[in-house]
Amino acid sequence: MTVTRIEELSRSRCKIYLEDSFAFVLYKGELRLFGVREQEELSEESYREIMQEVLPKRATLRCMNLLQSRAYTESKLRSKLKEGGYPQESIDSALAYVKSYHYVDDLQFAKDYIVNQAGKKSRRVLEQDLIARGVSRDEIEAAFAEAAEKGDGPDELALARMWLAKKRYDPAQADFAEKRKAAAFLYRKGISAETVRKAMELADEL
Repeated sequence: MTVTRIEELSRSRCKIYLEDSFAFVLYKGELRLFGVREQEELSEESYREIMQEVLPKRATLRCMNLLQSRAYTESKLRSKLKEGGYPQESIDSALAYVKSYHYVDDLQFAKDYIVNQAGKKSRRVLEQDLIARGVSRDEIEAAFAEAAEKGDGPDELALARMWLAKKRYDPAQADFAEKRKAAAFLYRKGISAETVRKAMELADEL
């Protein structure tokens, strides 16, 4: 394979293009180690070592470092590695490793997220958050089912009443426009129409 371009990415790293396509990122010291030079052939031996040893190990370490600070879903970790210029083979290898030790577990991530956020967000918003993080709908449903069984899921009526209290909503004093505004606020929070109605009726009991 011909190294058609070497593009400096930072003071220490470069993007390597093989046959006019982006291939991977290497440290500058590795360019010398593997004989990577513009417009010269990269040996099969060097290419194999880079792709099968250097980059998979580096991608795995990157995953482990990211996971030390907080939990990630598989999708978010893949995105992080892709942003770092890792080839797909290295990303797959790294994710297979961390998943094998359950360092990444989307179902557990969803369970933990629901428990931690149940007092702040409605089910619809929690679902949207988890989908945005790459959790599958089946895993989301399973996580909500377990949360409901344990009583850890969101109490949407309590949430709606809490939000109305913070807005100082008083059903006895509110005119039609104020009631409509309060209802719209709760809808935006992901609360169902029936729960909104109940919350607004009970607001004066807070």
